[in-house]
Amino acid sequence: MAQFPLGPRDGLHYEYDPPGSGRPTFVFVNALTGNTATWQAAVAPACREHGLGTLCYNFRGQVDSPFSADQQLDADLIVGDLKALLAEIDPPRAILCGLSIGGLYAARAVLEGARATGLVLLNTLRRIGPRIAWINAAMLQAVGVGGFPLLLDLYMPLLTNEDFQRDNRAKFLTARDYTPQDREHGHYKLMAAAGATNWDIAYEDLTLPVLTVTGLQDRLFYDADVVAALRARLPDARHLEWPEAGHLLPQEHPVTLARALVDFATAV
Repeated sequence: MAQFPLGPRDGLHYEYDPPGSGRPTFVFVNALTGNTATWQAAVAPACREHGLGTLCYNFRGQVDSPFSADQQLDADLIVGDLKALLAEIDPPRAILCGLSIGGLYAARAVLEGARATGLVLLNTLRRIGPRIAWINAAMLQAVGVGGFPLLLDLYMPLLTNEDFQRDNRAKFLTARDYTPQDREHGHYKLMAAAGATNWDIAYEDLTLPVLTVTGLQDRLFYDADVVAALRARLPDARHLEWPEAGHLLPQEHPVTLARALVDFATAV
């Protein structure tokens, strides 16, 4: 574990394990409310068992990544921080792998000049039309009313597959104190700023090898027509569709995901 300083009161928590000789390094980019544990629980260790390097880190505002009170935790800041971290660590043959909006940040970093030999987009492909814009606003509203426990109780059955729901329901919908989230908390500020994120990027310019993985049980963000249209714009892409998965691939199917990442790293 280490800290990459970004100023007197700002920095990024990161965990870097170099690869074996000649092997790539996966750089894992969180979702908005994620953290390094999302990857370190199973996916990153499985990659390391195959000689791959891993770099996990938390955005400013996530666990152990401090930020100045007046800092706007928006997409430009997050992408800039990712590029700065990559320049500092210089992981060999980096393959950026982002979950949800993390994939968008990873793609933007590549488009803005970050060195990478591959890109993995996990449930990233979407357009922000009226439906998803409403969902995003409602999520922020739920956190403002009852904190993240209320958000999870409401949305986990829409984000995850049925096996995960059956096995984990006991962790939710229990007696909870639904307390409004502090507006100055990093996760709240990240969610609030994300509503203005521009998802219309130049997919045609992502000429490096790309892997997209889509969970078909994602009942919030998945739109088959949109995914197909955006995939068609990627010049050098491989696509996986998992009928048994929802949105949270590292938690729902970590073994399958790790195997897919190892295969992709070997191919590129």
